Amino acid sequence: MATENKNLSEYDKNTIPNAKDFRFGIVVSEWNDVITEGLYNGAFEALIDCDVPAQQIIRWNVPGSFELIYGAKKMLQTQNVDAVIVIGCVIQGETKHFDFVCEGVTQGIKDLNVQTDIPVIFCVLTDNNMQQSIDRSGGVHGNKGTEAAIAAIKMAYIRQQASISHPFNQPLLSSGALQIEETPIKIEKE
Repeated sequence: MATENKNLSEYDKNTIPNAKDFRFGIVVSEWNDVITEGLYNGAFEALIDCDVPAQQIIRWNVPGSFELIYGAKKMLQTQNVDAVIVIGCVIQGETKHFDFVCEGVTQGIKDLNVQTDIPVIFCVLTDNNMQQSIDRSGGVHGNKGTEAAIAAIKMAYIRQQASISHPFNQPLLSSGALQIEETPIKIEKE
């Protein structure tokens, strides 16, 4: 188990970029709200601890984890955010519904990351039982929401740094190759 030997709430503030000027969106599923509220609290507290002003954190609720995709998409389109964290919890039941929801949410959030220029951080627990979710939302393994907030700060910083123009940056062709503008070289003879 990936979190068995790791506390999700631990981070070294000295390794995290300055986040005071970033603006974050958090989209929270209301399904399994005991868990998602714990995850939200972990994310919110970590952002505040990393100097993000509370007024620069926008929260939207959606009914369930599947709706996180649409909520995140609309937040990306309408809010001026540097990153979005999606928070949900899907717990294995007796049917295949768990598999469909987990796959759909995972692919939907992946698609948003591919299609947009703003990072969307995946904080959706997909556990076998309620105890595993409790353990990862402020329990014995810490809080996945905290980990997601730190990831959001780091990704917002990467986005910011990547947008800074450098003289060696060249536009890419649709094939992924560098587009290099040819400039004729004039050789003057004396």
